[in-house]
Amino acid sequence: MLKSKFAIFHTIPLLFIFSLIVGKVCPSFASEADNIPLPSTAPLELNLLTQPHDSVITANTINPVGLTVPSLWWIQETSEKKLLDNWLAYQASDREPARVDLIVNQQIWSLLDYLERYEFVNRVGSAARNFGYNIRVFNYQREALGTYTCNFQTVPALCKINMKL
Repeated sequence: MLKSKFAIFHTIPLLFIFSLIVGKVCPSFASEADNIPLPSTAPLELNLLTQPHDSVITANTINPVGLTVPSLWWIQETSEKKLLDNWLAYQASDREPARVDLIVNQQIWSLLDYLERYEFVNRVGSAARNFGYNIRVFNYQREALGTYTCNFQTVPALCKINMKL
């Protein structure tokens, strides 16, 4: 019994010193995750798919002079044509960072397992991140299916994926 108390008293200071060293060398993941903003809580505005205004870009928006940002057409055409049905891209405002609301085909989405859905959110989220946009994934019933949210103030940007189970 005396030996185990002695070991505890010597182990506690060593653990404390170790935690200080690790804290300096490797910042905790929890503190990094705290720096990532929460996904937007704005409602999905499906009416903007047919009646967009100047600050919203959809899959049907064409820029006659150059590349429309964010450019998700290549992703849609090459790998997600049946799954990714449309999107609404909102420029950054004083209240919210730039975001893209993706609308997926629910029938195709329901055929995917969790890892395939996660991989889709990660792939499209990474592409949108390159343009400075966060993403939210919805179906036409306005159900939130996943998010990819980044803190663009850090270099590299810190991002987090949330999936509806």
